Amino acid sequence: MERGPQTSTTGTPGAPGAPGATGAPRTTGAPGAPGALASFVRFVIFGGGVGLASSAAVALLAALLPFALANALVTVVSTILATELHARFTFASGLRPSAGRGLLRCGLRHHLQSAGTAAAAFSVTTLAVLVLHAIESTPGLAVEQTVYLSASGLAGVGRFLALRLYVFATARKQPVPVTLDLHRAPTRRELLTTAS
Repeated sequence: MERGPQTSTTGTPGAPGAPGATGAPRTTGAPGAPGALASFVRFVIFGGGVGLASSAAVALLAALLPFALANALVTVVSTILATELHARFTFASGLRPSAGRGLLRCGLRHHLQSAGTAAAAFSVTTLAVLVLHAIESTPGLAVEQTVYLSASGLAGVGRFLALRLYVFATARKQPVPVTLDLHRAPTRRELLTTAS
């Protein structure tokens, strides 16, 4: 009885013969991490959903508080929620809850970096509404919300780029261990990967 090529079954993820191995070369990144287009669609869905809820909350709170304070409060709460949603679903960063975080996947570093992008968004939205009020002293709710959501959309594109390219990039670009099957000649790609 002739046997086919033997493969290593060391159990190393991604190794030929290992559970869950597909035989295709693995790329760096968290398993199942979406591409740029899928990430952007998810960012729009989750970020847009939180943004719309925030818009309604700001409108309600602005009746009780100064607009800048209402916007600041809503921005803090929505940023924490959005950061968690983006870590779990938008960028599938592979972060897992750790001791002391409860259900939160993001650590303080991720939340602070995300807060930095939110602070920029806060500045853009607040400035846009303040300019609107300087131009028209009593704009209608529809006009104010249009200006607010337009500014939020522009700030959102900037946030997407910052989160994808910086905040969650390190979680996606973890090195993947390279394993070689000793019973076959390594491919040129594998040789170049191990050489670098």
